[in-house]
Amino acid sequence: MTPYTDFAYETRPVRVVFRPGASVTATPEEAERLGLRRLLVLSGSRGESGARAVAGGLGDRCVAVHPGARMHVPAEAADHAVAAARAAGADGCVAVGGGSAIGLGKMIALRTRLPLIAVPSTYSGSEMTPVWGLTDHGVKRTGRDPLVQPRSVVYDPELTLSLPLPLTATSGVNALAHAVEALYAPDTSPLVALMAEEGVRAMAGALRSLAAGPEDLDARCRALYGAWLCGTALGATTMGLHHKLCHVLGGTFGLPHAETHTVLLPYVLALNAPAAPEAVAALRRALGTEDVPRALRELAGSLGAPRSLAELGLEQDDLAAAAAEVTGQPYPNPRPVTADVVLGVLTAAYEGREPETFGVGHPRTVKESGS
Repeated sequence: MTPYTDFAYETRPVRVVFRPGASVTATPEEAERLGLRRLLVLSGSRGESGARAVAGGLGDRCVAVHPGARMHVPAEAADHAVAAARAAGADGCVAVGGGSAIGLGKMIALRTRLPLIAVPSTYSGSEMTPVWGLTDHGVKRTGRDPLVQPRSVVYDPELTLSLPLPLTATSGVNALAHAVEALYAPDTSPLVALMAEEGVRAMAGALRSLAAGPEDLDARCRALYGAWLCGTALGATTMGLHHKLCHVLGGTFGLPHAETHTVLLPYVLALNAPAAPEAVAALRRALGTEDVPRALRELAGSLGAPRSLAELGLEQDDLAAAAAEVTGQPYPNPRPVTADVVLGVLTAAYEGREPETFGVGHPRTVKESGS
């Protein structure tokens, strides 16, 4: 059965503004359109200067800047941000930065129902999904709720010009991972497949251009466009083994988010490829190659991205524990997910060896657990 035979697709109420300089010029317009007059501006420490520029554009509409976003959204960071929003009497939030800042804004929205405006400065794609994540006591939980979907997304390519090339690479591959899982998700659809394939094509082309010239504004535009499509595709589908692995390795073992996506993607795709021929065909078209896992690994490597989990600080003794945790709850995946299979994928990724097919099995989808 093809995706054209039986599918459902739900659109989500989000407005997108895309233009150079929009972070300062369009964000106040979006606040006005939403009727917001007391905005808390959120960021991480790395993106604080950009957040303060956005705050300056908001003028009196900004009541405070809270640079407390941290990777994987620790529970204590979420608590502090919610308290800051309430203390400031905010009627909305503006998250400026990557997935950490936007994830923090989502937690405020989930707990307070305050509307969120997202101003992405990386290619995480989180701004286009209703997915939230929170790490508490070494466990990262995720969920879906329309409350956390940003009401407006302001894409400003100029805001990404200062993104270092290594972070550009890992953030871009993070977006590619969203599209890959959306292509073989059990609830994919023709529209999702179109967005995902075009997102991969745009992002991969942009990354190749940015490797030669990181200040290429046109390439930055194409990368944000690709991130938009990849994030939208993920937001319309359910996540499989790849994202589950990244959540466990990040939340429990403290690995950096985008870098973990970058290392794992070729290996998880190699595992799932025999059971996802339509997804692989789309990726071959988008990347112009027959060996998609190898091409993704080489693309990341050409940009100086890490190639192994060992480089990210994971200990070999942690592999079995991570595999057991990943298989502790059911979720959809094209091929069976067992502790032995996951350990094989993790071991290959830990050593950084060439991706392999990990044997040929039969496709199976297990019931999703809601995360």
